[in-house]
Amino acid sequence: MDILLAKQLFSCIDNTTLNATDNEPSVEAFCRRTLEMTVDGRQVAAVCVYPRWVACAKRTLAGSAIRVASVAGAFPHGQLPLELKVAEVRQAIADGADEIDIVINRGLLLAGDDDGVVCEIQAMKQACGDHHLKVILETGELPSPTLIAKAAQLAIDGGADFIKTSTGKIGVGATLEAAEVMLNVVKRNVNFNKKTIGFKAAGGIRKPEEAMAYALLAKKIMGDDYVNNQSFRIGASSLTEGLFSILTI
Repeated sequence: MDILLAKQLFSCIDNTTLNATDNEPSVEAFCRRTLEMTVDGRQVAAVCVYPRWVACAKRTLAGSAIRVASVAGAFPHGQLPLELKVAEVRQAIADGADEIDIVINRGLLLAGDDDGVVCEIQAMKQACGDHHLKVILETGELPSPTLIAKAAQLAIDGGADFIKTSTGKIGVGATLEAAEVMLNVVKRNVNFNKKTIGFKAAGGIRKPEEAMAYALLAKKIMGDDYVNNQSFRIGASSLTEGLFSILTI
């Protein structure tokens, strides 16, 4: 294993707890455990929680460089009126979220309503203000590479700071094939408008070797400098402990 890359990867993790059984004691314990995990002075990039637990996570992580990310916008299905999605984003920001992870409206996408998809993302990006917005494509529900590429571009057009593979809440999560399509869209946008969009792989990535494959793919397409926590993330839960164990033997 490339230990240097593994250390880079550790600092790119969004350590995630999105369980139906989450509560204040469990989220606080999760954040405290995350604070304990340090590798050569590096910690994970963020902790990702449901909106209800943003304030708890923010309080527990206070004084650290670990950011608080919140899913919002009717995660994981996106099936709420837009005004309620926007309200959820605003509430998460008000409670202290540094980053917001929303899910693209696949219903509109599959119906061919491209403008509707973009308008929804724009509205939630406006609610985010200067905070990073990650847009989940849920690639396991998109039937072709062409549609994945289209979804990625629409997310970027709507103001996404990151595009993300999956919610982790359906049977098919992240795949290297979908990631390659998405990263090539990111590269095309860099070449066209000089703006670098981040990429986040999430959904079923449990082993360090699996996570490293996404990092190597990102380096191949975007260059070595792309794999840092400003532009590359891995959404994970069990992966964090496994990678930490390897790096602290």
